[in-house]
Amino acid sequence: MSASTFTPEEIARFLASNPDFFQEHAEVFSELRVPHPHETRAISLGERQILTLRAKTKDLEWRLSGLINNASGNEKISRTLTSWCCRMLAEPQAERLPQLIVEHLSSLFELPNTTLKVWGLSQCNDTHFTDGITEEIKQYANALNAPYCGPVTDQPVLAWLNAPAQSLAVVPMKDDSGVFGLLVLGAEDKERFQPDMGTAFLEILSSLASAALSRLK
Repeated sequence: MSASTFTPEEIARFLASNPDFFQEHAEVFSELRVPHPHETRAISLGERQILTLRAKTKDLEWRLSGLINNASGNEKISRTLTSWCCRMLAEPQAERLPQLIVEHLSSLFELPNTTLKVWGLSQCNDTHFTDGITEEIKQYANALNAPYCGPVTDQPVLAWLNAPAQSLAVVPMKDDSGVFGLLVLGAEDKERFQPDMGTAFLEILSSLASAALSRLK
């Protein structure tokens, strides 16, 4: 029976079931030639394996570098968030909390175009944190089941921002009775906030800021 009568699948099954084949027929292994992955010349099977291992190693190095960078970034955010929480807990004057939240989150995200508006908080009445709140905005806020991340469309909170934005994050402030405010972060970069971004971190911000603002009721 000639070799041409075997299908590639049959040859693959044979080699898989006979792992000692190339050890017993070393001359066959040394004489095999396969296409170079990036050039037109042929190379030995051993050299091709080395190239494959090198490519895998580079891929693993790239992934490890990405993990290290992410870990470093997360550590920085964690330290900043912890510092922010400590500042809120240590603040003796509750009426300063809204401004403290805006200033620190603006620094954390490096977004000067950040604003906070609240309603139903007695100690915030007649402050700029209650300006520009309409029934449309309250309805919009109540419909947010989670923080919004994405492009600017026709969100009613755009009038709150002090500069034009291409993308934004809208974070509801809420307690057991419902939503009582919105934190809005606007970005000039349209890629900064995307619909497919995870909102877990923003939800943590929502919980912490909402708890701090509850002192103003």
